[in-house]
Amino acid sequence: WVQLLESGGGSVQAGGSLRLSCEVTGAVDSTYCKAWFRQAPGKTREVVAFVDPDGDTSAADSVKGRFTISKDDSSNTVVLQMNDLKSEDTGIYFCAAHGFWTRTCGTTTVYYNYWGQGTQVTVSS
Repeated sequence: WVQLLESGGGSVQAGGSLRLSCEVTGAVDSTYCKAWFRQAPGKTREVVAFVDPDGDTSAADSVKGRFTISKDDSSNTVVLQMNDLKSEDTGIYFCAAHGFWTRTCGTTTVYYNYWGQGTQVTVSS
């Protein structure tokens, strides 16, 4: 039994900031790859950023320099800090986790076994 519980979405004006948090409980080790994906209306779900077992991170080009992913192994929590938000960042944001250990984190949805319910982020210009 695994649960990913997201919090922190909302509405903000362009240029503002939001912080998303995802608490992972159950049979997903804190060292497993974790990621944030987002899905805009009418578009496919895309990776925003991920963090690997060593804490190394990677972000999509569209959010580099604005979004930061981090994790806390002691609480098995992953956080997405989003700054300088733009209208094109609007969408539903999903936390995701691998169901196995690997040093190479996936960048598409097929690699992630567990998903949160999603949290809405709306950026108005």
